[in-house]
Amino acid sequence: MAKKEKTTFNYAAELKRLKDGGLQRLYVLSGPEDYLRECFLGEMLKLSGLTQEDFSYKRFNGPALDMTELAEAVDAMPFFSECSFVEVRDCDLGKCREEDSERLKKIVSDIPDYCTLVFTFSPGNTPDGRTAPMRALKKYACAIEFSEQEQGALSRWVQSRFRALNKMISPSDAEYLIFLGGTRMNALIPEIEKIAGFAQGDTVSRAEIDATATRIPEADVFKLTDLLAQRRYDAAAALLSDLLDNKDNHPIFLTALIGQQMRRLYAAKLGRDSGCAKRDVMELCDVRYDFIYDKLCAAAKPFSAAQLGECVKLCAEYDYKMKSTGVDAYVLIRELFSRLAMVN
Repeated sequence: MAKKEKTTFNYAAELKRLKDGGLQRLYVLSGPEDYLRECFLGEMLKLSGLTQEDFSYKRFNGPALDMTELAEAVDAMPFFSECSFVEVRDCDLGKCREEDSERLKKIVSDIPDYCTLVFTFSPGNTPDGRTAPMRALKKYACAIEFSEQEQGALSRWVQSRFRALNKMISPSDAEYLIFLGGTRMNALIPEIEKIAGFAQGDTVSRAEIDATATRIPEADVFKLTDLLAQRRYDAAAALLSDLLDNKDNHPIFLTALIGQQMRRLYAAKLGRDSGCAKRDVMELCDVRYDFIYDKLCAAAKPFSAAQLGECVKLCAEYDYKMKSTGVDAYVLIRELFSRLAMVN
């Protein structure tokens, strides 16, 4: 059987499809990239000719949803407009009673020509697709999952956001900011604004990014393993202390991230050593961006495969200890750090 290629979400293509084909009767909008979802929703509303202040626009906010009110909103004739627009946000369809589930099926199967009904779900709130209400929605809806953009599109978007603030940033530094801040656009926007406000010249420098950008824990864990590979143990210990000082970074969470990074390094090492194709190694490591893959391979290079295999085992061992023993997790993660340093 041929290997199925992963498809990349293409926002521009979805937007063109919307403008060329017009509004459909039913949509389900979900996925982790909430910035693009909101942009798309705005384009839909613009295409309808309505605003959120118009009588023909109705919005229901979850988690509960009154099916009688929804049916009335969907069936209501447009008021001083050619169409109506009904939006349902973050409804918990998994908790629908059987009678409500049946009513929802009836509503979505017979939406009037003049109405567009949109169900939007924030990241992490999409109901299980196997439930009866979601099966009904998928049967009739145009379902779009807004995932992170591919590397080139996201980098160009970062550069365009800086240009809107009268600042320039190189493609490599845009990728570096994505590495530090993550791939979610809504999270990157305040970082871009903060860096642009801090930058002294017309072009943002790497030093200015380092001085102002908020790093996601994954980026710091990447740096931590780099420091271990370079045998800069004092710097690595200082970074670990900084991470633990942040109460959002529980030792179990950090151990999981360190373990994930060690597994990726191990997979990258084995994949490269065995001559696997780059795309196969990226898929094995669950890495979507070329520049992160390059950093991963560079980080794995100083280690031997045996060393990385031992690091993976240690992370699994201490993850189990933290979850199954009464030993202080803060003591255990420092012990794990010492043992990882000894492996190198």
